[in-house]
Amino acid sequence: MKILNLELEPGTKISEKEIADEFHVSRTPVREAFMKLAQEELLDIIPQSGTIVSRINLDYVEEGRFIREKIEKEMVVLACKNFPEDDLFRLETNLALQELCIGKNNFYQLYELDEEFHRILFNGVGKARTWKMLQLLNSHFNRLRLLRLSKVSNWDSIISQHKSIYQFIVDKNAEEASQMMERHLQMAVVEKEIMMKKYPHYFI
Repeated sequence: MKILNLELEPGTKISEKEIADEFHVSRTPVREAFMKLAQEELLDIIPQSGTIVSRINLDYVEEGRFIREKIEKEMVVLACKNFPEDDLFRLETNLALQELCIGKNNFYQLYELDEEFHRILFNGVGKARTWKMLQLLNSHFNRLRLLRLSKVSNWDSIISQHKSIYQFIVDKNAEEASQMMERHLQMAVVEKEIMMKKYPHYFI
C-alpha cells in the first residue's frame, strides 16, 4: 500500500529489519512479502546492497498502457452489445462516488474508484480473469496514474470520460465507446511528460 500510494517514494531504501520492527513481527514474513513485491516489480532486491522501492520504469508503463488500451477498447464494444442492468447500476453508483472525491480532494479514493469502474466493466462482460491478469502487468502504470492524480488537478476530465463511457454503453454506441476508452487511457501519455520533468528521480 505504501509503495502504491507513493508514501514510500520510488528509490527509497528499505530494510527487512525496519519493517519487522515497525509491525512487531519476525523477519521471515517480511522477507516473504519482499519477495512477492519484487515479483510484482515494486521492489528491487540488490545483493550485497539492499532493497529499494523500484523506480517507475517508463517502458513498463507504456507496455501496460498499450495492453490495457487494446483490450479495453474491445471490452467496451462487448459491453455495448450486452451489459447487465445490475452492473450498470454499479457503474452509476461508482460515478456518484467519484464526484464526491472532488469535494474531499482524496486522490487515493478516486484512484480506487477508477480501478473499480474498470473492474465492473470487465465483470459485466464476463472477463473478470482478464482484469486480474492485467493487474499483474500494470504495477508501474498504476503508480504513474496515482502520481498523476496526486499532482494534477484535472479530475473533472477523468470523471467526465468515465461518464461518457457509461453513457455510450447505455446507448449501445460501440464506436464512440471504443474511441472514448482510447482517449481515456492515452491521457497518461501526455501527463507522463509532465511528471517526468517534475520528478525525474522517480523514473528510469
